[in-house]
Amino acid sequence: MPLVEDLGRCSYERAWARQRELLDERIQGRGQDTLLLVEHDPVITLGRRRSAASNVLSPGDLPVLQVERGGDVTWHGPGQLVAYPVWALPEGRRDLHRHLRELEEAVIRTCSEFGLRAERDERNTGAWIDGRKVCSVGIACRRWVCYHGLALNVAPDLAAFSTIHPCGFEAGVMTSMEDALGEDPGLEAVKPVLARHLLALLP
Repeated sequence: MPLVEDLGRCSYERAWARQRELLDERIQGRGQDTLLLVEHDPVITLGRRRSAASNVLSPGDLPVLQVERGGDVTWHGPGQLVAYPVWALPEGRRDLHRHLRELEEAVIRTCSEFGLRAERDERNTGAWIDGRKVCSVGIACRRWVCYHGLALNVAPDLAAFSTIHPCGFEAGVMTSMEDALGEDPGLEAVKPVLARHLLALLP
């Protein structure tokens, strides 16, 4: 049975270290699949895409960290719900594109429960509302154990994205559940809904 571990508000480094602990356990055939939920202190992370570093514009005092996930640059911070499923894909489900689609689907279903219609973009990963990005997705995988995951903008300060070209786009492409709804749905209210859909969709 998968576990859910709520890290609350914490640094990126702490959550990253916890992911790697769980990853090592799963690679060795120990432990359990675990969904980490976290709200990060402000940070910019760079994925493996070659253009990622060049899309950092004015980080100021924000830490900028190179990480293993796919994708470009993104911002994490207060008001954003981040989910890291550290998951051993079973034989017959070892398809990373499918894993990405399942993460997106969990966000789409979560948004629907709050009265929002999110959808996929055929050319870009993540979840989108009216052409604007509400959730970024980026994963890594070692020996068929996936880690990293998704960042759902519940009610962050969208101006924070102006420090970068998020996922290679202009900052104005980013939106949030709060922006789309006209009110903050509450990160603590969104958290169990997202966790439920992830646990239902992941193998």
